[in-house]
Amino acid sequence: MRRTLFAAAIMFAPLTAAANPSISDIIDDHILPRFETLASASEALSDAAMQDCDPFSDNLRNAYGTAFDAWVSASHLRFGPTEVDDRAFALAFWPDSRGATPRALNALIAAQDPIGFDLKDYNEVSIAARGFYALEFLLYDDDLISAGNTAYHCALIQTVTADIAATASAIQDDWKTNQADVLLSPGRDAAYRSDEEVLQEMLRALSAGLQFTQDSRLGRPLGTFDRPRPKRAEARRSGRSVHHVILSLMSLQDLASHLAVSDAALSDTLDRQFQDALSKLGNLNDPVFAGVADPQSRLKIEVISQAVGTIHSTVQTKLGPTLGVAAGFNSLDGD
Repeated sequence: MRRTLFAAAIMFAPLTAAANPSISDIIDDHILPRFETLASASEALSDAAMQDCDPFSDNLRNAYGTAFDAWVSASHLRFGPTEVDDRAFALAFWPDSRGATPRALNALIAAQDPIGFDLKDYNEVSIAARGFYALEFLLYDDDLISAGNTAYHCALIQTVTADIAATASAIQDDWKTNQADVLLSPGRDAAYRSDEEVLQEMLRALSAGLQFTQDSRLGRPLGTFDRPRPKRAEARRSGRSVHHVILSLMSLQDLASHLAVSDAALSDTLDRQFQDALSKLGNLNDPVFAGVADPQSRLKIEVISQAVGTIHSTVQTKLGPTLGVAAGFNSLDGD
């Protein structure tokens, strides 16, 4: 009932019309470069794994970090090609609250399942055994590294990285050959009926990205004061937890600046709010949020979460009305 009433409120709420930003600029300057970078970095990751599949290889781990950076920077763009065939989940199955990823990988390794050698059919395995988080286990988890046959472990790394590259390439191809034109060609019988609907999609991506960063990247390790959960931090095995928050906020700031281009005061407010959160992250000196269990360190992380929440509130209450649209629901909303 609450959801229905909220949807009705959005439908009938008066929204202030304003000069809209350029959809073409957002596509050319924000969206396409991120998926091009993701595709090229993922291909380089696959190449690195073919050259050296040792999980302790510096070249392989560096290529992993570069490709993962590219995904995090594009991960808020959860519409169109990223949603086809669950591609976003195939690249990034997280949060994994039930430990499906290590279970799926251990099952493959224990059985030396032939599918681990077969890129063509690997998309049939559990989605938990695919993508960057599965690869993190294979490269950084001591139990997974030492499990099973070394040759099979090598083949699995090579197949997972090739699968990542194929998925990233498919996303890029769809954006270049179809999705960009879909956003630029709204119409009565099209996927988007107006430019406002396109901007609403982009606003939803911005809002959902901020929500995910606050609720999952920060909220999961924070847990509660009585029960902090540092082991739930994203990509903690590879020491990337805080790094992901920084990357996400930098990318979301870029999208926000494009969407707020018609309102200088709002653009300045958002820029200051993003810089505040990023500055606090830069001073944290806790790469995996291990300090959530310490009251003094925990307070710093809670303040960062509040800073992200402030940005989210500004996007919802100020940016949406400025654009003449509302963010609406996203995949993170409950029933």
